[in-house]
Amino acid sequence: MNAAALEAFLKDVVRDVGPDAVNVSAETIARYGENTMPGGDRPPAAVVYPSFTRHVQAIVKAANAHKIPLYPISTGNNIGLGSRSATLAGQVVVDLGARMNRILEVNERLGYAVVEPGVSYQMMHDELVRLGNRYMVDVTSGPPQGGVIGNALDKGAGYGPYFDHFGTACGMEVVLGNGDILRTGDGALASDTPTNWHTSKYSYGPVIDGLFAQSNYGIVTRMGMWLMPRPPAVRSFHFAFPDDGDLEEIVELCRPLKMSNFVPTLFRLANDLYLCGSEGESAEYRTNPRKAMSDEGRRALRERHGLGAWTVSGAFYGASAEAVEPMIRRVRDVFERSGKAKYIAHEEAQAIGPLQVAINAFSGVPSHGELGLLKWRPGGGNTWFLPGTPMDGKVAHEFQALCRKIYEDHGLDYMVMNVCSARFARGLHVIVFNREDEDERQRADACYKKMSEAVASRGVFVGRAPIDYHAFHMQQTAASFQGACNGIKQALDPNGVIAPGRYGIG
Repeated sequence: MNAAALEAFLKDVVRDVGPDAVNVSAETIARYGENTMPGGDRPPAAVVYPSFTRHVQAIVKAANAHKIPLYPISTGNNIGLGSRSATLAGQVVVDLGARMNRILEVNERLGYAVVEPGVSYQMMHDELVRLGNRYMVDVTSGPPQGGVIGNALDKGAGYGPYFDHFGTACGMEVVLGNGDILRTGDGALASDTPTNWHTSKYSYGPVIDGLFAQSNYGIVTRMGMWLMPRPPAVRSFHFAFPDDGDLEEIVELCRPLKMSNFVPTLFRLANDLYLCGSEGESAEYRTNPRKAMSDEGRRALRERHGLGAWTVSGAFYGASAEAVEPMIRRVRDVFERSGKAKYIAHEEAQAIGPLQVAINAFSGVPSHGELGLLKWRPGGGNTWFLPGTPMDGKVAHEFQALCRKIYEDHGLDYMVMNVCSARFARGLHVIVFNREDEDERQRADACYKKMSEAVASRGVFVGRAPIDYHAFHMQQTAASFQGACNGIKQALDPNGVIAPGRYGIG
């Protein structure tokens, strides 16, 4: 980056936003460049802090004038996918979450909230509790400080009926790459007070909200989100299965229960190390750092925590625990018919740390539980591989066997949770590695790429991507898709100032 251009840009930001809106200290540069990826840290050129949409607009206009690449973030808690780091080193991080962290509205009659990028799941949960706990926000099982807008725009998801966070977003305000402000949906009406902006997703003309998911066409500065009425009772159920090969049967049991929507939540179908890995460091790593955990070690963990090779979790909602009980009995009949499933009741699960995480997620309560996965191996390395499979037991089993072998071939521990809906399951594969060990970093990187190529050859793509692999995955797409993405980039951000390279665009 041209040093004179950067200096001129930062001078404009100080003039238009304020003297405390720019930070170039060595400590800040290092902190914003940190991540958990195999590819290393990516220090930015500077960090800027807008407080209002007009500040974002001023920053974007200054970036256009001086040809400075920006990288907007919300709360910077996208752990396993990039954290605060820009896709490319040397970009200027626009930290929206530091000061644009207001809950602008909670409409309890219509069940929606309007938030800025810095509003986290914990903040939203706390505000709803303060208002009387009539509504709940669908949460991830990741950091409670994760941003509601950032997660939705990266196509993140939760586990309850409102699991589709982008699908339950409604109405955005966006600063485009050319500095214009766009409002989507009914917000496009030439009115200062659009009545249905956050209640009607599909308004006049093209539905363009999706252009701002996993892209770099604009900076979203506010968003509406739908809230779920909080049920009087939440009762979870869990089933532990003893063998790796049981996955095929489990998927076949889950699919009809979701297709009929008898079970209102998604199924969390996690393997042993995904669940147990959050409870402490691997007992075998120090003596065998180049090998995956042994079958004996995995069995010992399962016995210690009362879990299975696969453990299925879901929940029902109702007027009371007694009202939910017949539904629990019915789901038990389905799973116990296999002759393998061990039922774990709600009360028992509350005493098992990894299952309490699931209960929290179904209940709309943010929690830190799964962050324990970062400590499974020393060194803080963590990246996520997120392919999907159809809800076909045979196909799901084929894919788990394929990915398990690739993990083991690279001396890494196979950790996965399949989040199952009616027709599709997202496979949350966690690659935990020692980032301070160069050999292990290289093995983690090779493992990710090998799995990506293997599933792509079978017609399966990822749903989200860590920053190390944005360009890699874009190259797996057809030329027509790449051309369309770059054409939209040229139209909405002609100077390419917003996050060039993000998701492989521009």
